[in-house]
Amino acid sequence: MNNTLAVVGLVGRILVLFALLMAVPLAFALAQHDPAEYAFLIASGITFASGLLTSLATRRFRRELQPRDGFVLVALVWIVLPAFAALPLLLAIPGLSVTDAYFEAMSGFSATGATVLTGLDELPLSVNVWRCFLQLVGGLGIIVLAVAILPLLGVGGAQLFKAEMAGPMKDAKLTPRIAETARGLWSVYAVGCVACFFAYAAAGMSWADAFMHMCSTMGLGGFSSHDASFGYWNSPLIEAVAVVFMLLAGVSIAVYFVAWRQRSLRPLWRNVEARAYLAVMIGATLLISVYIWVDGHYDSYAEALRHTVFHVVSVGTTTGYATQDYAQWPVFAALLMVLLGCFATCGGSTGGGIKMVRMLLLLKQSYLELVRIVHPNVVNPVVMGGQVVSPRVMQNVIAFMMLYGASLVALTMVLLFSGLDVVTAFTAVIACVNNIGPGLGEVGPALNFQGLNDFQTWVCTFGMLLGRLELLSLLVLFTPQFWRR
Repeated sequence: MNNTLAVVGLVGRILVLFALLMAVPLAFALAQHDPAEYAFLIASGITFASGLLTSLATRRFRRELQPRDGFVLVALVWIVLPAFAALPLLLAIPGLSVTDAYFEAMSGFSATGATVLTGLDELPLSVNVWRCFLQLVGGLGIIVLAVAILPLLGVGGAQLFKAEMAGPMKDAKLTPRIAETARGLWSVYAVGCVACFFAYAAAGMSWADAFMHMCSTMGLGGFSSHDASFGYWNSPLIEAVAVVFMLLAGVSIAVYFVAWRQRSLRPLWRNVEARAYLAVMIGATLLISVYIWVDGHYDSYAEALRHTVFHVVSVGTTTGYATQDYAQWPVFAALLMVLLGCFATCGGSTGGGIKMVRMLLLLKQSYLELVRIVHPNVVNPVVMGGQVVSPRVMQNVIAFMMLYGASLVALTMVLLFSGLDVVTAFTAVIACVNNIGPGLGEVGPALNFQGLNDFQTWVCTFGMLLGRLELLSLLVLFTPQFWRR
């Protein structure tokens, strides 16, 4: 009981921090005198008071976190914070249901980018700012932010960091102290955000749009302040800026951190995962652009290439921006892009999916098994970047892939049972579990998730949570062994 109360107390302190983050959209609301200013004042007040009271009520149970506490805390934070993030949406958007508000907040917080809202251009500016800002914070993780600036988490912060960060090799230390590592990652993230913001503004966006789309680009979330997404501008220059920063955000932030510390770009080039990521993006772009041009969707190859580059990078990095309804392209092209979003981004980036590093490890392991069929006694371990990958990591990857496949099948069957067609059900699950955003069918890029009923919406919400916490960090809570002393 004391363990649970200690974790609940930390949730309270993180809620206090989260309430302070609401000052960002509130500042926009006060500057514009938009009708949502009272919504954010009330929501931030409720969030701050709830966090403070929870923290004070559990003060005497404070202690250092144990390994299992980190997983409980991360799961609680990612369930509780979207509920409070949904408060301004409920208060500011007339007729919005609790289900849809929580879905929208979870989509923002998990950097998924699936939406149930229409008429984005008419929403109060502060509401759109909040939706996009959630993706900036959730992209790298509110827990990592807390570890970076709240020394009250102490040594136990390492458990939160490992539970929160993406990828199978989370134990590699970048600095001796985990708080220093978290601050370093957020510093690199912040530099990228500033550069992206000014690049968008220079390319022709308004300052407000530049801020919002910087948030959803660096968080690889894909929320926009316009129903037409990037089609609103129809600007090759703005699209080029988005492509560059989406590609940069798809690489591990830890690699940039190492490159900055060494004052060299060599860590980027030597990173096997980053090279594979770039190669996959280039290969898919060339294949799809030629395919849709030959199929007659565009008059010139230059036009086909422009739209292909943008959408391959957008969907492949799990961002989800759109300038065209790519669901109208040949099904091979549209489905290939959605499948890219399942694995293309690097571990430690703000992207979703299983991550390129796991795909590479799985391919290497599969190749070695084929070799062992011919040479049964060969000793040939998996090697990545010149280093031998431990059997423990490989077991983690294989277990993850099995649970990943099982989760996709199970959630798809649940949506099929609820009455969705197979294309919509399958791609909705793919889009939510991999935090891509739009799928195909009734949840395609020209539509959204508004047409789903409440049950289907909650299934997709769970899929986003499951994918953002990379399955194992959440599913471990459902094992009896986890709760045994």
